[in-house]
Amino acid sequence: MQDQAFTDDFRTQFDLLMRLRRDVRRFRTDAIDEAVLTRCLGTFRLAPSVGLSEPWRVIRVESAAARTAALENFQSSNDKALAGYSGEKAQLYSRLKLSGMQEAPVQLAVFCDDATDKGQGLGADTMPEMRRYSVVSAITLFWLSLRSQGLGLGWVSILDPDQMARDLQVPGDWRLIGYFCVGWPEEPSEIPELERVGWETRDNCLPIETR
Repeated sequence: MQDQAFTDDFRTQFDLLMRLRRDVRRFRTDAIDEAVLTRCLGTFRLAPSVGLSEPWRVIRVESAAARTAALENFQSSNDKALAGYSGEKAQLYSRLKLSGMQEAPVQLAVFCDDATDKGQGLGADTMPEMRRYSVVSAITLFWLSLRSQGLGLGWVSILDPDQMARDLQVPGDWRLIGYFCVGWPEEPSEIPELERVGWETRDNCLPIETR
């Protein structure tokens, strides 16, 4: 693709897409068209990966037993997290909706295969964490692709990753990168929910240091 294909309108729309990429917690329960979901998942194959190792491993969590285990994992971890706060912060935390696991029609657990032979170790021998960074890069593309379809994604990080791995019976060398809820957002927003409720504020400038 030649540079002139990237018009001002394209850049404006891309900027809007990034602004509307929110970490969604509030979903409608409407089903997702499988063709759309498959197309969005296809962006994993477009993602950069260290040594072309493509270490992402995606599990679609569908069964009632697996979803119940994941939800119980979150609830237990969330209770422990709440116990770490006190006063007004604890009250605010208790009111936060930090998971869409009871509503989201599609739920995915994404792992990194730390033992993959693909890539021949290029770039990962010195920095093995690059495989996990590669998975995060793929998730970011998936996230933007979902948003371009009007869908939303919620990244659930309040979990015991080892318990999740045991519940889903994955190989020992797989490491959980994230548990994801996918569905139609109740409403779009350019402002993070945590900012809207007063939990934290977003920095308006990027701190860059010179050495």
